Amino acid sequence: MPHRTILALAIAATFVLAACGGSEPGSTSTTAPEATTATLPEVALDVVPRNYAEFRAQPTACGAEASAELTPLQFDEPDDLSLDPNQPLVVIMSTTCGDIEIELDPSLAPQTVNSFVFLAAEGYFDGIALHRVIPGFVVQGGDQTATGMGGPGYTIADELPPADVGYARGTLAMANAGPGTTGSQFFIVLDDVGLPPLYNIFGTVTDGLDVLNLLQGIPLGQAAGSADPTPSTPLESIYINSITIKP
Repeated sequence: MPHRTILALAIAATFVLAACGGSEPGSTSTTAPEATTATLPEVALDVVPRNYAEFRAQPTACGAEASAELTPLQFDEPDDLSLDPNQPLVVIMSTTCGDIEIELDPSLAPQTVNSFVFLAAEGYFDGIALHRVIPGFVVQGGDQTATGMGGPGYTIADELPPADVGYARGTLAMANAGPGTTGSQFFIVLDDVGLPPLYNIFGTVTDGLDVLNLLQGIPLGQAAGSADPTPSTPLESIYINSITIKP
């Protein structure tokens, strides 16, 4: 729909957020159309979580118990897992709102899949908070600091999709802060959107779309210090328990 495409392009720079590896640049922001916030209640900025500790201090979404706290981890580079580029991998992303099954496709972005699987095996994602939800657009995570500026200590190559490839509902892709800054932050697309081909696509949700629907109903607040009026910070925390390879 035209409005959704305009909104996606307007918020695209929010993805060019501080989704970095080791350099941690400051985030950028844009102003979304006023219609996206006109019917939403105002939430004081001082109650909107700004970091992982503040996410831990608020209630957990979906009536669940909070996951175990994460273990801070940093790496110089990912191990080479020698993955078969022609063999898709299925992973289970266990969240406190339910499980999401995702098929990873190394043929699309081999270094991206290698890094994601490496970080998952190391437990990097265990206990992370999904720090951004934009209903009808994306849910984002992969940052241990939950600030939008964290990364694993390294960056990986840009493995961008062809210009004619769209970001359909259920697409798994990497967030970034511009060329050469892809690290650990990823997003899952919640509806068909008109994003430009600037983010590594490396997987697709194959089961758990009902969980994505649940995430879109979680109360949101405007991120502190953000010029973007679109509420996108969960006021009830969503955690990743683990990401595991399905046998």
